[in-house]
Amino acid sequence: MSTDAIVVLKEDHAAIRKLFNDFEAAGENAVKTKEKVVRKIIESLTVHTYLENEFMYPAIRELVPDVEDDVLESYEEHHVADVLCMELATMSGDAERFDAKTTVLIENVTHHIEEEEKEWFPKVREALGRKKLREIGADMLEARKDAPRWPAQPGALKKAVDAVLD
Repeated sequence: MSTDAIVVLKEDHAAIRKLFNDFEAAGENAVKTKEKVVRKIIESLTVHTYLENEFMYPAIRELVPDVEDDVLESYEEHHVADVLCMELATMSGDAERFDAKTTVLIENVTHHIEEEEKEWFPKVREALGRKKLREIGADMLEARKDAPRWPAQPGALKKAVDAVLD
């Protein structure tokens, strides 16, 4: 297994694309199958965005200032995906907007992946080189073990803080 950060992220992208294809191939009446696939999508995206937000993006912002705007846009794209994942996490597969919300998530994340892979990963690879990308990738692989697997639900942080303060 490669520890190159870009390779690690591209492997995640491929796995996420496969889940998207599984959802789309499930068919209209496969409610339970779609629910299971969406749960896997949510988990995969939660882990992936955590690794990018906590390891890859900060390093890129510091070391490759030419892609600063791309990274800031990616943070916002992650935010949109996080919101959709939080909403989907509370929905059943037979909810009226479940398929539509999942489709919007797929479209947004697919766009995000294409931008990363085609537009700025090549710039990052050139600027950072193999050694630095391996260091970042090794950190990401280590952090994956303890990465969040499910989105924080709205109000969960407030409840946790309230519990500590009470």
